[in-house]
Amino acid sequence: MSILPVKNELGFYEIRLESIGGLGANLAGKMLAEAGVLGLGLNGSNFSSYGSEKKGSPVKSFVRFCEPKVEIRAHSPIEQPHVIGIFHEALYKTVDVVSGLLPNGVVLVNSTRDFDLIKKDLKLEYGTLAVIDALGIAVEERTKVNTAMLGALYRICDFLDPEEMRNVIHRTFEKKYPHLVEPNIRTFNRGFEEVQFKSYSSSENVIAKAFTRSVTSLGYETQPIGGVIQTQANSILKDLSGSRQGFLPQFEQEKCINCAQCDTACPDYCFVWEESEDKRGRKQMFLKGIDYQYCKGCLKCVEACPTEALRDLRETIGYAESHRVKQNFPYLTGGTL
Repeated sequence: MSILPVKNELGFYEIRLESIGGLGANLAGKMLAEAGVLGLGLNGSNFSSYGSEKKGSPVKSFVRFCEPKVEIRAHSPIEQPHVIGIFHEALYKTVDVVSGLLPNGVVLVNSTRDFDLIKKDLKLEYGTLAVIDALGIAVEERTKVNTAMLGALYRICDFLDPEEMRNVIHRTFEKKYPHLVEPNIRTFNRGFEEVQFKSYSSSENVIAKAFTRSVTSLGYETQPIGGVIQTQANSILKDLSGSRQGFLPQFEQEKCINCAQCDTACPDYCFVWEESEDKRGRKQMFLKGIDYQYCKGCLKCVEACPTEALRDLRETIGYAESHRVKQNFPYLTGGTL
């Protein structure tokens, strides 16, 4: 009798994890595959796909399971997964995270928002949506998002044995970080228990959403005339909001002494200043606010601020847009500096 609940035409049960660097999706994929292979005797494989190895860059982790008698010869990225785990909710802005989802598939999202709002943003038309506040659990337990997501994934993949994942957590952390074993097991257990589900249309007539692979805008047929690079590596035009890992700096004007230590620590064009007069009529630069388009959530400014005018805040959808103070770059609009 088959252990796997469903399989594709090659005999695989496939999982794709969508994340950004720093949230532990790569390690989560390894641990998930290890638990399935060692715990259930399944054949399995795992590998990840990413660009530069830095926090904030997109990461994909792929896991395949199959029966012991099936040999794994497919090593390509998973395009039509049965389960998609989205570690970073804002990824939908730049990546089609639910691309290729099978009609009866499950999408797990790290979020605190309402199901229907998430469905709308993801443009999800069918399947089951699972939601877990992985970041909140990780903050409370002082661990990382990945272990909470693993707990929720085990609730979805009910053919897997949760006890084996607890064993994997022990093996992963006990040598170098023994003090993290129990917090991560608690995080895993909470992810398993606290995930919530809502199903949408999944009739037999539903056609799976086609997988789309992003095409570079710098090919010989698609790049602008003259080879001008308009956005890549351009800090002024680039939107770094998708690089934040759940937190951003909150600015309190009344506590600010305009010392500019935040601006000195900031690696990007985040802080907006304007010239005005102080109480004695002398001209001075005053901090007006933060342009969150360029903020990647490193929180170096929070560490540098001597007056607590900046503090870390858990980001909610819409906060950055409603509190953004836009930079004024005159040369982009035909003005002069």
